Amino acid sequence: MQIPFLVPDITDAEINEVVDTLKSGWLTTGPKTKKLEKELADFCNTNRLICLNSSTACTEMALRILGIGPGDEVITTAYTYTASASVICHVGAKPVLIDTAKDSFEIDYDLLEQAITEKTKAIIPVDLGGVMCDYDRIFNIVAEKQHLYSADSEIQSAIGRIAVVADAAHALGAERKGKKCGEVADFTSFSFHAVKNFTTSEGGGLTWRPIQGVADEEIYKRLNLLSLHGQSKDALEKTKLGEWEYDVVGTFYKCNMTDVLAALGIAQLKRYPNMLKRRKEIILAYDNALKDFPVQVLKHYGNDFSSSGHLYCVRLLEKKRNECNTVMNQMAERGIATNVHYKPLPMLTAYKKLGFDIDNYPNAFDIFSNEITLPLYSRLTDVEVDYIIKNLGEFIRG
Repeated sequence: MQIPFLVPDITDAEINEVVDTLKSGWLTTGPKTKKLEKELADFCNTNRLICLNSSTACTEMALRILGIGPGDEVITTAYTYTASASVICHVGAKPVLIDTAKDSFEIDYDLLEQAITEKTKAIIPVDLGGVMCDYDRIFNIVAEKQHLYSADSEIQSAIGRIAVVADAAHALGAERKGKKCGEVADFTSFSFHAVKNFTTSEGGGLTWRPIQGVADEEIYKRLNLLSLHGQSKDALEKTKLGEWEYDVVGTFYKCNMTDVLAALGIAQLKRYPNMLKRRKEIILAYDNALKDFPVQVLKHYGNDFSSSGHLYCVRLLEKKRNECNTVMNQMAERGIATNVHYKPLPMLTAYKKLGFDIDNYPNAFDIFSNEITLPLYSRLTDVEVDYIIKNLGEFIRG
């Protein structure tokens, strides 16, 4: 049996929607992109959402909308993919990395509170694996530190405190305390990359909570300018009779989504609730099978939260990294692909060059030292799940 780490859930519905777009003669940003934006905003219980070409672009554009740049600090976790932190560098700000809490995949909220300075302009929490962070705690922290905050832009003044910019790349469809991911943080970015639950092959979405004194339409317009060269009209507007003329109001960026990609998303979103349901079935099967083994798993469901079920992270508590790698190789020999999420940022060359040292992040290192990630996707069959469980159990026992 061969079980890849990921198989995208693509059906004739997606194929037909893409073919319809190709036949329409309109391929770039246009009516289907706008339709997907509206449907995703409704799904997230938000007023507005913009689709761009990646979650990375979404987070970066949020920082740029906020006016964050050189001299500012932005805090995020050390236990994440580089995109959570690289965007901070892109805008010229200083990344501040925080360790995870002991035996936790989440940021250490006490250390987060201690790291806030007069230069802190934003926090980027990471909803790892599809599990939303403790946003109540984060907002309490920024409220307590409000006396340190000074605004440098109109939108910063309107928010009046450190901005919370959620990296929810994994978490479309997650909920916490009755609220959908997307309606909690000030800004929330989602990934629609090929490996994500919901995919447009490449792409992402950025949504936001209403900001008093700043119209949603103004934010949306500004994001369109930032993502399309600062051009005052998009391609669809320019095709209207007599409407060719446009202006360029800033030397901005190029990260718009296309209708070909949006077509995938339109079909996926109709199927997404059932895809999430299937992921939950697989997670519960894993949880039940592993409950008596010496492991720690990322908890996806609780009384007041529900994950999007993106990653099934398992810590093999009696093993070191080299032993976990052996288990991964043994699984591969049986045709089962696994992965690791994540190698902490301070272990990577780019962040070492910025002065980060993994010795200062012992909890993140401990998580990494015995973590493996099992296949988890909606096309995984019960037979495949049983095969994964059987072999993992055998290799854990040695």
